[in-house]
Amino acid sequence: MRNPIPFLTLALIAAGLAVACADPAPTPTPPPPAATPAPTLAPAATATPSPAPRDVATATPAPLPAPAATATSAPTVAPAPTPTFAAGGGVVRNAYLVAADPGYADGLQGARISTRVWKTDFRFHTVPYDEIFSGGVPRDGIPPIYEPLAVSIEEADAWLEDVEPVIVLELNGEARAYPLQVLTWHEIANDELGGVPVAVTFCPLCNSAVVFDRRLDGAVYEFGVSGNLRNSDLIMWDRQTESWWQQLTGNAIAGELAGARLDLIAAQLVSWAAFKEAHPGGDVLSRETGHVRDYGSNPYVGYDRADNPPFLFLDTETQRIAETDPRLLPKERVVALDLDGDGVAIPYAALREERVVALDVGGEPVVVFFAPGTASALGASRIAEAEDVGATGAFRPSADGQALTFRPQEEGAEGVAVDTETGSAWSITGAAVSGPLAGARLERVNAQDHFWFAWAAFKPRTRLWGAG
Repeated sequence: MRNPIPFLTLALIAAGLAVACADPAPTPTPPPPAATPAPTLAPAATATPSPAPRDVATATPAPLPAPAATATSAPTVAPAPTPTFAAGGGVVRNAYLVAADPGYADGLQGARISTRVWKTDFRFHTVPYDEIFSGGVPRDGIPPIYEPLAVSIEEADAWLEDVEPVIVLELNGEARAYPLQVLTWHEIANDELGGVPVAVTFCPLCNSAVVFDRRLDGAVYEFGVSGNLRNSDLIMWDRQTESWWQQLTGNAIAGELAGARLDLIAAQLVSWAAFKEAHPGGDVLSRETGHVRDYGSNPYVGYDRADNPPFLFLDTETQRIAETDPRLLPKERVVALDLDGDGVAIPYAALREERVVALDVGGEPVVVFFAPGTASALGASRIAEAEDVGATGAFRPSADGQALTFRPQEEGAEGVAVDTETGSAWSITGAAVSGPLAGARLERVNAQDHFWFAWAAFKPRTRLWGAG
C-alpha cells in the first residue's frame, strides 16, 4: 500500500531530530556543538544486494571525550587489514570478493548523498547508491559513544523508571543494561563486555536494537553514525576504513570492507525492572556521555503510531514514499528471527494474545515469550510515561539437557511461562524462577524487535507467523 505522508509530519520529525542532535552552546565538557543536527532516523533497507551505493557526510567530529569515572575500558583498536586485491580477467576485487564498479562515480553523482568528507573507497559497494539518502545530519551529528562509562544498578535507579526499555547484553558472566533513553540520542555505543568488543546499536526510525561483535578478521573496529539512511535504517561507518555498514543486518555495503558482515550477538529488549530482577549484580550504561542531552525524553514523539509512514522510506525512481509490505501496518511491532536463512516475524499483537509461541525456524525449535510492562521509547514525550508495548524473549526450548515445552503462566503467578515437563516457572529473560529447574537459564536465540516495514524491506521473503 502507498502511504501518504503530510509535509508537516516530515517537518516535525526533522525538527525533533535537530533538537536531539544539538549540543547546547554552553556545554563545558564536549566539543562545541555542530549546527543543530537532528538524530538520524533509521528503518529497514530493501534487501537488494546489487552493485551501487555510497554514503554521505559532512563534518567529521572527533571521538567524544570520556568523562572520568568507572569507565568500561575499550580495547585497543587494531589497524584495519588492507584488502588483498585479486585481478582476474581484468576484474579487481576487494578482500571480500566484491568487484570494483568502473561506473561508481556516475552512480554517486546521481545519488542524493554527499561524499566530500569521506575517505571511503567507493569503488566497492553491494547496493545501488541511489538507495541511500541523507538523513539531514552530518557524520556523527548524532554522536556515537566511543568511551562509555558504566554505573551500578543503585545509581541508575535514580534516573530509570521500572517500565523503561533497556537492551540486555550478557557475555562471559557479565551483564549490562543499555537504556534506550540514552541510545535514542546516540544510536551507537562502542563498548566491551566480558572481554568482547561490542557495538550496541539502536535505530529509532526502525525501532531496531541490534548488537554486534566489533571484531572482524583480526581487527577491532569502532563505529559511528554516517548521517545517511537506507530504507530509513541507520547506516553506520567504521573509523578505520570509513566503510559503510547497514545497522539492521550488519553488512558492509560500501567501501574497502564491502561484502563483510559483522557477527550478531543475541541480546534482548526488556524493561528496566526485568533486567534488575534477572541480573542484580549487573551494571548500566551511564548517562555521563560527554554530551548534554535531555535523557529520558523522546525526540520522536508519536513516531511509533502503527499506520504512520516511515521517514525517508522512498522509492528510488519517484522519490515518493515507497510501498510497504501490506501484510501488516508499516510500524506494527514484530519480533524477527533469522536462523539458517529462514526469516520469520511474529506480530506483537499475536504474542499479546498467545503469550507463548512455539515454532520451527531454520530447522530448529524456538519458543518466544511475551510479557507486558515495557514502555515504548518512541511514543510519549517522556519515555517512562509512554504506552506499555510489552517485551519479547526468544529461546531454545531446553535446559540441563532436557527438551521442554511451554504454556503461558496463570495470571498473577510467578513468571510468564511454565514448562510442562517439570512445572518450573520461567521469566521473560529465560530464567527459571521457581520449581525443580529454578536457577536454570534458556539459551537466548538471536532475535530483534523491529517495525514491520523495516524487517520486511530487508527480508522481503520473511514468513509472517499466523498468516495463512
